[in-house]
Amino acid sequence: MSSTETVPSEQTISFTRMVDLSTGIEHQAAHEPWKPSIERIRHEVEGVEWVRNTFGASPEDLVASGGLGPAFEEVTAITHCGTHVDAPFHYGPQSGGKPAKTIEECPLEWFFSDGVILDLRHKKNGEKIEIVDLESALDLIGYTLKPLDIVMIMCGRDVDLGSPAYFEQPGMTRASTLWLVSQGIKVIGVDMYGFDRKFEDMAAEFKETGDGSVIWEAHFAGLEQEYCQIEKLVNLREVPRPFGFKVACFPIKVEKASAGWSRVVAFV
Repeated sequence: MSSTETVPSEQTISFTRMVDLSTGIEHQAAHEPWKPSIERIRHEVEGVEWVRNTFGASPEDLVASGGLGPAFEEVTAITHCGTHVDAPFHYGPQSGGKPAKTIEECPLEWFFSDGVILDLRHKKNGEKIEIVDLESALDLIGYTLKPLDIVMIMCGRDVDLGSPAYFEQPGMTRASTLWLVSQGIKVIGVDMYGFDRKFEDMAAEFKETGDGSVIWEAHFAGLEQEYCQIEKLVNLREVPRPFGFKVACFPIKVEKASAGWSRVVAFV
């Protein structure tokens, strides 16, 4: 290093509270159409048998554990189970005219940034979240978006997690999604089951109009511009302010996958 070069100063991030914005993977969860299953390897049964097969030891030999073996869980679940991040590859094989990124190809920089919560709890089930709704929510909190902000849309549907009512929700549109992405937003989250309106609402509009563009219009916006979305957020109401906090939402690396499970946390 020359005498004219300077060492960058260290950046310190201080926070007094962490808010868990995630729901986990639950055995046969009511809020998952594709039900996950968890097979449990118990300390006193399968765990002991594993020790016997692996080490040739009996329970009496396990003096440190009191005759018990370890516990494991074998989980069978789609990558879109629980709170998860959808990769551009979820929407299609290409995004913006280039091969769409799978979840492990998405830059880490996308998943740790300033968080912004837009309160849209007034939106009714089946309604579309339009650009004007996003603009109004931003005006209400006096915030201007900047590139790489993590935008989280609070519709409050997580209160019904675990019941059939959870699937009743509004949804993003192609236009509102592209409006956010055009401002440099790479990650958009919702505290709902899905990013679009529920499947039945989209199917009903398609049946009525014959317009295929209404099917998964917000998801398919990712064919035009690259972005990720977080589905099944919870506890956004627990974050004490709409901006001025950090969010971490790093997805699990799954080889060539369309999504990855994520423990999303707000650092206030």
